[in-house]
Amino acid sequence: MADITLLDGGVGQEIVARAGASDTLAWATEAMRRAPGTAEAVHRDFLSAGATVAMANTYAVLPDRLPEDGRTEALRTLRAQAMAEARAARDVHGSGRIAATIGPLGASYRPDLMPPHDKAVAVYDDAVAALGPESDLLVFETVASVAHARAALAALDRSGRPGWIAVTVDDEDGSRLRSGERVAEAAALIRDSSAGAALANCSAPEAMPAALDALAKTGLPYGAYANAFETITKDFLARPAVDNLSRRRDMAPAPYAAHALDWVARGATVVGGCCETTPAHIAAVAERLRAAGHGIV
Repeated sequence: MADITLLDGGVGQEIVARAGASDTLAWATEAMRRAPGTAEAVHRDFLSAGATVAMANTYAVLPDRLPEDGRTEALRTLRAQAMAEARAARDVHGSGRIAATIGPLGASYRPDLMPPHDKAVAVYDDAVAALGPESDLLVFETVASVAHARAALAALDRSGRPGWIAVTVDDEDGSRLRSGERVAEAAALIRDSSAGAALANCSAPEAMPAALDALAKTGLPYGAYANAFETITKDFLARPAVDNLSRRRDMAPAPYAAHALDWVARGATVVGGCCETTPAHIAAVAERLRAAGHGIV
């Protein structure tokens, strides 16, 4: 039996659902600004469900997601709010780590929008400098290409901060990134970096086993946290707003937990949920882990 780190679930989607759907490219960021305290309540519920890591709502708090007017102050204010609400939830719960999340530049699932390397690293350097001291670890999420991985890892390596990298893979072929490149190419970069774990996120649960096979070769702790989207539509790729996505009806907590236990059987020691996974999903994973004799750390 293994000790498993249990991440929380779809924090951003939960914030949007509770604060009211927001058809905006800033989605959960705008919802958090409009309804202070919602993020804290979401984090509390995930921690109560069994999660041991609270993923702060900083994923989309990036300069290209915010209006140019007042951008610097907005970045500072929103990052501070997201981290404060995550910490408040952890303090009430009494345990857990806080992860500052850093999403893609341009848009999720759009590796073609990734800026040139030096520009990307500069943006990530700024995010790491702001979020690193306020968190227990950094997580670069939804890494969709080798170029994206290279920029994220450069910023992480320069920072000296603990951090993880999570790639997003093709929903039908989990051995490939969203860019079409092989996960193995990103895994080779992660293996030679300062990253503390190699993960796959925000992809179909069925795609994760192939991704895990590639990530296992890093020699690092590895794992997965999948989404429960019906499909990534062309409309979403053209305009990545929450209203262009729908939840899978066949991915209730019990079947999702079955996937997570399969990942653990394949050697994963970090599991959780991504978009459209709720506290009930994480509670189901926690229950199945304990029933199988695993520890949750």
